[in-house]
Amino acid sequence: MRKHDESSDDWEKEKLNPNGWTPTRSNQQFNVVRKVYQQDTLNRDADYHHPHTSWRYQCKKFIRDCGFAECITTSVPLLRWLPQYSVKNYLLGDLIAGATTAIMHIPQGMAYALLAEVQPIVGLYMAFFPVLIYVIFGTSPHISMGTFAVGCLMAGKVVLQHSFHPAPQNLTGLVTALSNNSSQIEDHAPLYEPIQVLSAVCLSVGALQLLMWVFRMGAVATLLSEPLVSGFTTAASFNVLASQLKDLFGLTIPKLPGNFKVPLTVIEICKNLPKLNWAALIISFITCLVIALNNELLKPRVSKRSRIPVPIELLAIVTGTLVSRFALLHERFQISLVGDIPTGLPTPSLPKFEIVPLVILDAFTIMMVTYTITMSMALIFAAKEKYEISGNQELLALGASNVVGSFFCCAPICASLSRSYIQYQAGAKTNLTQAVSAMLILCVLLWIGPFFEQLPRCVLASIIVVSLKGMFVQILDLRRFWKLSQLDAFVWLITFLITVIINIDIGLLAGLLASVGALFIRSQKPYTCLLGRMLNTDLYLDVKRYRAAEEIPGIKIFHYCGGLNFATKNLFRTTIFRKTGYMKPATETSQLHDVDNNITKTDSYEWDPTVANRVKCIIIDATALSYVDAPGIKMLVTIHNELTSNDIIVLLAGANAPVLEMIEKYNNQASDRLQLDTFPTVHDAVVYYKILETRRRKDNQLAITVST
Repeated sequence: MRKHDESSDDWEKEKLNPNGWTPTRSNQQFNVVRKVYQQDTLNRDADYHHPHTSWRYQCKKFIRDCGFAECITTSVPLLRWLPQYSVKNYLLGDLIAGATTAIMHIPQGMAYALLAEVQPIVGLYMAFFPVLIYVIFGTSPHISMGTFAVGCLMAGKVVLQHSFHPAPQNLTGLVTALSNNSSQIEDHAPLYEPIQVLSAVCLSVGALQLLMWVFRMGAVATLLSEPLVSGFTTAASFNVLASQLKDLFGLTIPKLPGNFKVPLTVIEICKNLPKLNWAALIISFITCLVIALNNELLKPRVSKRSRIPVPIELLAIVTGTLVSRFALLHERFQISLVGDIPTGLPTPSLPKFEIVPLVILDAFTIMMVTYTITMSMALIFAAKEKYEISGNQELLALGASNVVGSFFCCAPICASLSRSYIQYQAGAKTNLTQAVSAMLILCVLLWIGPFFEQLPRCVLASIIVVSLKGMFVQILDLRRFWKLSQLDAFVWLITFLITVIINIDIGLLAGLLASVGALFIRSQKPYTCLLGRMLNTDLYLDVKRYRAAEEIPGIKIFHYCGGLNFATKNLFRTTIFRKTGYMKPATETSQLHDVDNNITKTDSYEWDPTVANRVKCIIIDATALSYVDAPGIKMLVTIHNELTSNDIIVLLAGANAPVLEMIEKYNNQASDRLQLDTFPTVHDAVVYYKILETRRRKDNQLAITVST
């Protein structure tokens, strides 16, 4: 190759059009003089070598990535931050944030435990035992672990499927219970106590999280896209609302099947409206109104003057308990109460392992949802405070917390959106915040628990419903997703509708399938274009988007963005032929004959026999080609052979090293080798072709001169 100077060739002498493009930001110019590189020449000059790692190094890396080597030093973050703890800088903020979070834990824990179909005291257990384990292994000091509406609702669905409930105290309730469980009795399915099923679910979720930690699968949270998570959590909030309607209206409705629970619940509520308990409805309305007014009006004003918010939920349950106790709400108005709340700590017991196979699939769904929500919250605060969050370490923290919690009748824990924001605003600095919160919850468990036995269930239902406001507002995300991408809006809508109408787990599965489908559709619609050259530059731009970019006569530069694999190979072939003019739309006179010999028009494409007169060279710009597999390379061979048979030169430019290495592997093993000239840049390929064309013309002129 000779050195090439753009100013030395006539065909490179171009002048700026006064009416055309001119530099707008800078008039600085630079000239680069170098020889035209083919890829092989560049590899030799740049001393290219394929990276190679020994088996010994790969084994060490595998062991290190699996966590065995770093387990001792990095798997217990407590050992890193506790010795460096600054009492002067951190203690006051941690104490205030811990006390504030504990105040929120009490009403939310008791309320969300009802979603899990167990006693309210279980919510307080979840705020104590698993949280202490998270303090040891967790990496985020700002998220509040414990109960969360979506996680408890999903766990409650599994509890209802595999458990029996305490026998009703009246004959009507007994008949209803027998009719509801008749299908399970006919199937001879073993039923367990709700707390046993919940412990098995918690153990299964923890075991799955620990297994994922061992295999370093912390990035699995990225499998759930933002539209999927938004649509799912929004729909789950409607499921939570539907589950609380009976307590808000003071109604008793029969147990409903697993699928179509939301619409069936609404139907049952409407049927039983004549029997609604007006006292429960009034209490629910007053509670919701007071909490909502506090959140919308009083809370923003208080936050400007104090880091400690008004504990309105705690005030609501204390007030509700006192009113119920002294006004005899249960005896006079048949208001449903929380009931017996034991004091002290539960005795640790092994979960029933025979339940695990029955709930393992549901546990996987719960694990994915709770881990994704927890990681999303942790990453939000990490970005604000500029520290790192380890996804794998969070798997260990959540897994260990859930495994330990399963021995104390807990449900799978998750980060709470509302409590986390309050904990952050209250000044949390380290994980000592959650330890302080757990100690205060311990006081409630040991001494204060029985005080809430007279608490009306409609008060807890009201707290749950008002707390869902943030997730209800997420329905506005649909408009944002629609403006950004209709495919994302489609994923959101499918996930939301199926989760609301059918069921939570089916909705999540549908959302995953819709996300995969959206990825496939995007892969089938890669960005492709023809490139043109900016005058006096080596820049090649999309001719449809940049009017100053002009195509070079006789050369078609095809730009492809995406992967070339078995799924996209046919699309690649069709697109390059259509873009470069090798195939043209069939004319209106082009006709096909069907089986009845009737003439019909077609809008298909046909080969253009005159293409060789207009196109002499096709350059495939592979700068954005991310991946190629064997079927993709085989398609390149087919395209190359077809074009060269029509006297069209094919060049490959800008391919990255892994793509070139894959082509080399293919050529070493396959009989139909890909014999393409490759270049590091599009401009190298263009200059190379023009040099060939110049030499060919000189040779033709010389041949004509000799013949004459």
